[in-house]
Amino acid sequence: MSVIERLKLYAQLIRLDRPIGILLLLWPTLWALWIAAKGIPDTTVLLVFIAGVILMRSAGCAINDFADREFDPHVARTRERPLAAGKISVAEAIVVFAVLAMAAFALVLLLNELTIWLSVAGLALAVSYPFMKRYHYLPQVHLGAAFGWSVPMAFTAQANEITTLTWLLFMATVLWATAYDTLYAMADRDEDLKIGVKSTAILFGNNDRLIVGILQALLLLDLWLIGRQAELGLYYTLGLAAGAGSFIYQHVLIRQREPKQCMRAFLNNNWFGLAVFTGIAVDYLARITS
Repeated sequence: MSVIERLKLYAQLIRLDRPIGILLLLWPTLWALWIAAKGIPDTTVLLVFIAGVILMRSAGCAINDFADREFDPHVARTRERPLAAGKISVAEAIVVFAVLAMAAFALVLLLNELTIWLSVAGLALAVSYPFMKRYHYLPQVHLGAAFGWSVPMAFTAQANEITTLTWLLFMATVLWATAYDTLYAMADRDEDLKIGVKSTAILFGNNDRLIVGILQALLLLDLWLIGRQAELGLYYTLGLAAGAGSFIYQHVLIRQREPKQCMRAFLNNNWFGLAVFTGIAVDYLARITS
């Protein structure tokens, strides 16, 4: 196998061909940066976190496939992944993870001491998440904490402090990730039941749509509280309204719980993240230029 072919397999391992995970991790990171900076984030901090999001999501995919190497061959959607299909070795997947994680940590060293210490907890969450589906029915909450940890890191990198706003933003990310990853798990529920993988979709059962709706409502309430505390105005409110419209559309998609429609609803969350970020950015821009 040529070097180019091997690199293509590594790119598939870390899902560079499927950037939705990067975007879902990036949006709350940008929310936190813009709010912490009151609309004008430090350029170095911004670039470090954009690169860090790409690196850590990619590393997360590698360690996830390592953790799921015995499950993925039995699931139609995942059996062609490079590790599951035997196209790359377990050792290669571990090396890819280690290289990406070390590169991300090297970037963190450009930031302040508080952010560096927070990154240690972030790595622990990222490494442990893929294994949680073996032990309990809430791996989606663990994913939310892993994705959400970018929020206190971004906030402290910009503001060098942890505030109530920091934790409200963290909680928003946990709620959001739990909701959208439940939609993702709903698409795989039948196969997960066969192979013994646990998820919130299985735990919630026939109440899955209701509970996802409750989580989304709590998320919107949390974001409203964030807007009040950060003194955000009309444009932010419009962003939340657009995000609420996105959630309504997702519930239309999942009304029959068809796997393909559940996956479409999951992917639609990119537009929610964009709507909220646009509201934040435009609100601060209007304030700065007025």
